[in-house]
Amino acid sequence: MTGAAMRRTCVLILSVLAGPAMADDKQFTLDVDPALVEAGVMQHLLPRFSLKTGIKVNIAGGEADLMLGDGGAPAVAQGDSVWGLSEASDPDAVRFSEWLLSEVGVRTLESFGGGFGAPVVEVAAGEEVAITGDLALGETAALTHCGRCHVVNESNRMNAIGSTPSFGMMRNFSDWDLRFATFWELKPHGAFTQIDGVTEPFDPERPSPIAPVVMDMAEVDAILAYVASLTPADLGAPIQSQ
Repeated sequence: MTGAAMRRTCVLILSVLAGPAMADDKQFTLDVDPALVEAGVMQHLLPRFSLKTGIKVNIAGGEADLMLGDGGAPAVAQGDSVWGLSEASDPDAVRFSEWLLSEVGVRTLESFGGGFGAPVVEVAAGEEVAITGDLALGETAALTHCGRCHVVNESNRMNAIGSTPSFGMMRNFSDWDLRFATFWELKPHGAFTQIDGVTEPFDPERPSPIAPVVMDMAEVDAILAYVASLTPADLGAPIQSQ
C-alpha cells in the first residue's frame, strides 16, 4: 500500500472510531504517524478521549491543528521509538495534548499494551534534598504554576484536573521531596516546563504542547518548603485480604 493510500485508510478508520458526531465547536484535526494507526494505538486512544471530553478528533494528513509524529514534545514511546506532539493553539487540540500527557492519558496508553507508554525520565534515588524557602511564596507559586492540574489546597479544589494527584496525596510518597525538587525531570512535566538557569530552551522543532510552565529556582525551593508544611492526606487503612 502506498503512503497516500495508507493515509487515506487511516483517515477513514479513525474518523469512524473517534466517536459519534459532536458539536462543530468541539472538534479538531490531528495529523498522526500512520505507524501508530497500524499498531492500533490511536483506535484505542481516540474513542476514550472523545467519550471523556465530547471532543471529536478528525484525522487529516498534512496541515492540522495538532501533529503526533516526528518532532514536538515527547508523548508516546515504544522501545526506542518516540512520537511527539506539536504545539497547538486550538483549545480542543490543547485539551487532547493535556489529556495524553496527564496521568489518565498515560494509563490509557499503557493499557493498550505492546510496550507503548510515555517517555520515561529516570531520576536518581537516594539524594538528600535541602528544604528551604518562603512558605508564602511557595503557596502562591504552587497555585499559579501547579494549580491548573493539581489540587494544591482547598482554594483550588474545584479548578484542578481530577485525574492528577493532589499535593496532599503526593505528600505520602516516600520520595516526595525528591519528586518536588526535580519535578521538571519527571513525565510529563519536562515537555512543558522551563526552569530559569536549569533547563535547556525548548527545541524550536519540539515546542511545548501546552502553555508552558516557567519559573525560577527560588519558586521551586519555595514550593518544596510549602509542601513540606502540608499534612499528608489520610488515604485510609490498607484493605485487608480475606
